[in-house]
Amino acid sequence: MDGMPGPHVIRGSVSLPESELMWRFSRSSGPGGQHVNTSDSQVELRFDLARTEALPPVWKERALERLAGRLVDGVLVVRASEHRSQWRNREAAAVRLAGLLAEATAPPPRPRRPTKVPRGINERRLREKKQRSETKRGRSARDWS
Repeated sequence: MDGMPGPHVIRGSVSLPESELMWRFSRSSGPGGQHVNTSDSQVELRFDLARTEALPPVWKERALERLAGRLVDGVLVVRASEHRSQWRNREAAAVRLAGLLAEATAPPPRPRRPTKVPRGINERRLREKKQRSETKRGRSARDWS
């Protein structure tokens, strides 16, 4: 569409082709002058995640699983209406969509390897605990006769 920047990079060499993005424009809600009632500055960007060929199969699977709560029939919808110009809202929506997909397709974190607490540290903790209880016991007002 009218000079919109090219494909939106998700991560590495993977990007969203403009042909798979569906744009819809409507009037933004909220305050404004006479102009706001006539301009369609709110942007709704739709991306069919279930049918896309732009993402590697592994990423697609991961994204479908992680974004399941946000999808409507396999379509991811992002709205932007924070700016007064349609152009800036389009950019914001595209950046938000790319960010969502980048996060959803990220590889899972490495599993944490459990480590054992060193014996010295445990003994020091117990020693300090005993000392603290002695200090507190010494404060009790039993033997003030």
